Amino acid sequence: MMIHPQFDPALISFGPIAIRWYALSYIVGFILFLWLGRRRIKQGNTAFTKEMLDDFLGWGAIGVILGGRLGYILFYKFSYYLEHPLDMIKVWEGGMSFHGGFLGVVIAMWIFSRQHKISTLKTMDFVAPLVPLGLASGRIGNFINGELWGRITDINAFWAMGFPQARAEDLNAAVRNPLWAEWMQQYHVLPRHPSQLYQFALEGICLFIVVWIFSKKPRPTGQVASLFLGGYGFFRFIAEYARQPDDYLGLLTLGLSMGQWLSVPMIVLGAIGFVWFGKKNRLN
Repeated sequence: MMIHPQFDPALISFGPIAIRWYALSYIVGFILFLWLGRRRIKQGNTAFTKEMLDDFLGWGAIGVILGGRLGYILFYKFSYYLEHPLDMIKVWEGGMSFHGGFLGVVIAMWIFSRQHKISTLKTMDFVAPLVPLGLASGRIGNFINGELWGRITDINAFWAMGFPQARAEDLNAAVRNPLWAEWMQQYHVLPRHPSQLYQFALEGICLFIVVWIFSKKPRPTGQVASLFLGGYGFFRFIAEYARQPDDYLGLLTLGLSMGQWLSVPMIVLGAIGFVWFGKKNRLN
């Protein structure tokens, strides 16, 4: 079993001021967004300009941060933040929801499209291929922080990794399982899936390859966005089987996690939209 490297969450510290890996992962995501956006503009087949891309980055960043934080508060730890309202602003400590961030960006795209008098669907089609590598960067940030660890797995599995940050949860789990209790006595941590890396590969790299290649050719308006929507939901649904459910939620109806239930509408709407837009919107 491997042990998580226990990275220092702060990349650089200047007294009380620190640049954290988690914040850096967002910065890298925004840089990749701009770089890929410029490549998309050079390829043509889009109404976006470099000026529009730069303008949208600001809107998108606000949507990601506000939506992601509000989504996490509402979907995952609502009761906790009611009791600790000041903790809502501590974004640097982690606690962001993709599904909330997604809704925030959708609202940002709608406002942006109205300002620039272009179709919201066309904005979504342009933005969708630029997002997955940013998601990949965020998952690396989660791994460096040692957060969002995976479920318990076989001690002899080559992927098994112990997360010292999960020790309290490991101790609680060991009480319920004699074999896990034996592992805890020997290793002081339980073997878990490094699910952050699974999500990096699936929601980040694989989704990027699929959506980027599909978007390189002219497609009916709405199809690229639908592919991203359904593709993310599908990959997230799979990855959630390895990710440890939040202890304050656990598994919900049908043994599915909150992340899986939030992904189901994405899969359904993405599949319906892909077929419907393909039939409705003809290529120019």
